[in-house]
Amino acid sequence: MQVILLQRVAKLGQMGDVVDVKPGYARNYLLPQQKALSASKANIEAFEGQKAQLEVQNLETKKEADAMADKLNGQQFVVIRSASDAGALYGSVTTRDAADAATAEGFTVDRKQVVLTAPIKYLGIHAVQVILHPEVEATIELNVARSPEEAELQAAGKSIQELAAEEEAAAEFEISELFDDLGSAASDDDEAPAASGDQEDTAGN
Repeated sequence: MQVILLQRVAKLGQMGDVVDVKPGYARNYLLPQQKALSASKANIEAFEGQKAQLEVQNLETKKEADAMADKLNGQQFVVIRSASDAGALYGSVTTRDAADAATAEGFTVDRKQVVLTAPIKYLGIHAVQVILHPEVEATIELNVARSPEEAELQAAGKSIQELAAEEEAAAEFEISELFDDLGSAASDDDEAPAASGDQEDTAGN
């Protein structure tokens, strides 16, 4: 099926290009989202008549998208989720979660603008693309953690494995300290009778 593109579409073409696409792709995506028109003679003529106006509109929206990208690029957003000790999430972080996290921080991001090659299923910091315009992208980071405190540590550069190792080392240290305390208490008990026996010997002499 031939369509005429009303805007740039990645891996397909630029505004005004007439391209061949699968009918399902056109019907389910390009046409309903007004990214293209079927390439009939009437539609091509109508596009040529509106081309200058569409190009102006495209430039205006691109400027707005560029301004948004300048603010959004490199921003990090925290997403709190439950996870196992190994860092595997009970569930996953989706495009909606990414959009909600950005929106909560004052950015207008729709889940349809967020690109995830696969759902996020592990704790950590993940780079995510946001398509603000057919010609403008921004990259944000999702800091997926079990608590705000853990998110802060991850933001400082510590991985879940490092945090787990630190927690394990701290627990082992506490246990060894406990045993040391118990050991010194036991040795104090052992010494106490000997001291009193010495006193008795001294008293007998």
